[in-house]
Amino acid sequence: MINNKSQLAQAFWESGRLEDCYILDFHAHMHCTTGIYFPSNCPEKMIETMKRCNTKLTVFCSHYALDYAEFEEAYNLNEVKRFPEYFLAYNSIIPNRTNYKETVDRFEKNRKYYFGFKFHADFHSTPLTDDAYRPFLEYMNANRLPALLHTWGNSVNDGADVVKKIADRYPDAIFICGHSFHDDWRHGAEIARDCPNIICELTAVMDNRGAIELLCDTVGSDRILFGTDLPWFDTHHGIGAVLSADISDDDKRNIFYKNGEKLLDKYKIKKWKSAKI
Repeated sequence: MINNKSQLAQAFWESGRLEDCYILDFHAHMHCTTGIYFPSNCPEKMIETMKRCNTKLTVFCSHYALDYAEFEEAYNLNEVKRFPEYFLAYNSIIPNRTNYKETVDRFEKNRKYYFGFKFHADFHSTPLTDDAYRPFLEYMNANRLPALLHTWGNSVNDGADVVKKIADRYPDAIFICGHSFHDDWRHGAEIARDCPNIICELTAVMDNRGAIELLCDTVGSDRILFGTDLPWFDTHHGIGAVLSADISDDDKRNIFYKNGEKLLDKYKIKKWKSAKI
């Protein structure tokens, strides 16, 4: 149910688009994966969705790059080069398969196309505290870089207690916690609150009533990023879920774009401002 106390919600209900409240999406994928059909998995179709929803920038990691380290350049880097005004990529890190020197060299040479790194410890069945991640985490820490982590409640690979260990160990790196420790809401929020280098992200959080409110109350709306998992979930669903939450319109603007703006400004990334949406 749309929050009828929200001016943003009312505007969205009337037009299906928030003209003065754009979207920055910090969690997306691209291309096919096994066992499921995505009608909008190519960059062209994703851009169509972005234009409908007033999304000015999408940060993604290709499914192919999550599966195969050798596909990083073809399916992450090259797609951003094709559509540089709409996308940034996360460089996928596959433990024991991603070559450190090659990765850092490519990242440094193509810094304007990359936002940071992507760790999916559950998918790769390797805890974030494993030594296989250490050189990448050390590089992130030394250069104050961000990574999008897949996190999930009580996971031995990327649950809240595991993420706290690396957040404490690498205090200058920024950890965007995808799914915000899904289902372990309170403990995950408390960990995020106490670790200033952790940022919560809303993909899949929005399938649970009350979770957004809990995160805002515990962590603060100024440390939450919007994300959709596009093409898994439609952006309109994510927008509607935030608009339906019992939080202020200022909180919603923080989530939709203001926090993302600050993070992009930190890394002097400006190109999204000229996106033709």
